[in-house]
Amino acid sequence: MGSKGRRPREEAGTQGLPRGETRFQKRNAWLLRNVPDGFTIVSEDESIFVQDIKTRRVWAGLGIRPVRIVSGSHFKTAVFGAISIDGIQLFRQYDAFDGPSFLDFLKKMHKKFGRQYLFLDKANQHRRTKIVTDYLNQNRKTLRVRWIPTASPEFDMMEECWRQGEKDISTLPVFPTSLGELKRFLAKYYRTRKFNLDMRRFLLTDRCCS
Repeated sequence: MGSKGRRPREEAGTQGLPRGETRFQKRNAWLLRNVPDGFTIVSEDESIFVQDIKTRRVWAGLGIRPVRIVSGSHFKTAVFGAISIDGIQLFRQYDAFDGPSFLDFLKKMHKKFGRQYLFLDKANQHRRTKIVTDYLNQNRKTLRVRWIPTASPEFDMMEECWRQGEKDISTLPVFPTSLGELKRFLAKYYRTRKFNLDMRRFLLTDRCCS
């Protein structure tokens, strides 16, 4: 992460980063200083959560190897999330991460956050789905996309939201025993959890310190 107290231009002057990432940071530093009136900055991402019943604690006799039980079901739910630079959050669940589901969430983001600079990774669902690219092109005056460099998750603030969510699920005394339970847990968790993350630190992050 960037050092506390450094200005955006200084934050962007990182060492040892690939040229594309350094350029990305410099553009972010400029944007943070020059956000147009009426615009906000939003970070968006998706995470797939898998429901797989397993025991958390087992008893075993001395010298007997404990057995962990799993269901093998691997039912999945996709959580879409977005947070603006001023901390406004939006999370929704979908059955899958595909073009139509992303377009639906994109429209919800557009309605909630209004005019925005939207930071996205380069997933095919974001860049290569015609219904999505058509919507982005039709709304480019109010929905301006900034692509996160490939293989650079440290710039994506939402990755920390997923990390915290997975950690909190893993510490539950009893893992959700059905996909429905998992969905209800995730819906409540991401509806009520306030992450209070500093987007500037992610957009200007230094790989060596992440």
